[in-house]
Amino acid sequence: MPQTERTSIVSGFYKLPIEKRREFVTQFSNLTQEDLKSFSSGLDLATADRMIENVLGTFELPLGVAVNFLINKKDYLIPMATEESSVVAAASNAAKIARVKGGFSTISSKPLMIGQLQVLHVKDVVSAAQNIMQHKTQLLALANAQDKILVDFGGGAKDIEVRILDSPLGHMIVVHLIVDVRDAMGANAVNTMCEALAPILEEITAGNVRLKILSNLADKRLVKATAIFDKEKMGGDSIIDAFLESYTLASIDPYRAATHNKGIMNGIDAVIIATGNDFRAIEAGAHAYAARTGLYTSLTTYHKNKDGDLVGEIELPMAVGVIGGAANMHPKAKLCRKILGISTAQELAEVVASVGLAQNFAALFALSTVGIQKGHMSLHAKNIAVMAGAQGEEIERLADQLVQDGKVKLDYAKILLEKIRKKS
Repeated sequence: MPQTERTSIVSGFYKLPIEKRREFVTQFSNLTQEDLKSFSSGLDLATADRMIENVLGTFELPLGVAVNFLINKKDYLIPMATEESSVVAAASNAAKIARVKGGFSTISSKPLMIGQLQVLHVKDVVSAAQNIMQHKTQLLALANAQDKILVDFGGGAKDIEVRILDSPLGHMIVVHLIVDVRDAMGANAVNTMCEALAPILEEITAGNVRLKILSNLADKRLVKATAIFDKEKMGGDSIIDAFLESYTLASIDPYRAATHNKGIMNGIDAVIIATGNDFRAIEAGAHAYAARTGLYTSLTTYHKNKDGDLVGEIELPMAVGVIGGAANMHPKAKLCRKILGISTAQELAEVVASVGLAQNFAALFALSTVGIQKGHMSLHAKNIAVMAGAQGEEIERLADQLVQDGKVKLDYAKILLEKIRKKS
């Protein structure tokens, strides 16, 4: 596939046999024969044993690819590792609709992470806080001495912030060390710096430092993605109005917002896992950010523009890395980053946020029109067919019949399968 013709638009990609899908992805991402072997090979036990403790084996998830994504005028195929049906298809469909008006556009802040040091048993917290800030230059220099390589790449400790908090234990000081972690997620670098600062902070404050650890509320490392969803492709004004009515509940009610944001994370987590990043950290940061005003609310916002099209936006912390951890150790994670064609953590963050917006749009679009179950159940029906004992061509035939009858249930599937086999 010549570079000038490279596009993530694929008609009927899900209908292609697996080998044809691999062939398309191989051409799109310039994969090698060695890369292709990673599609079928699992994580070897020796590597797994180095990653965690008490290893017994490995656990596989389906790895798919979302198509149609245009982000900042660049085409992407999006690797997604997930066990939930309809996620990949929904993201692909949303990207196709967004593409009509130019796809997704993003902006992101510098990769700044926050390390926290909790200082207790301070007699005069106000004076101690002032004293900390007077030693700011010294503290930053000490922090940067812990990771000269990071500093050489333009990163390192950049700032100190001091907070005074009231608690059942009395007043305490919390020092925030702000670190530019470049293309890493940053936990190890930040934690090491915090450990180094603890003794000197105790001297400065005459207090005791207890916690010394990174915060997963990375609200200085934000990414925002925006897309315009074409009115005609969505089905007109009435559909957009229904969509906005559905969204409004998530914006005011935490019970709905929890499910709404879970749908966002369906897409985000799938990419995070595929690229070897920490989905628990991303989840924690996202949900904490959604509650930053004191009310847990939607991570996305939507409105209608002057042309009557739907405008969607998502903003959330995105502490991802392309170096370190599983991102460098897991062969499939490296392959997925090659498929994405990314080289920086910032670009990965912007891709992930775009997928989150696409996933949320797809879910709300379905809820506002045919309902969430129609598309989901058509895919879930295949699982039920397999559970009922269907094999080969029986699976598609049985699944289609289950959806047509509106009874995607195991007991009914077993009855239908018996009838299909008798007719055959």
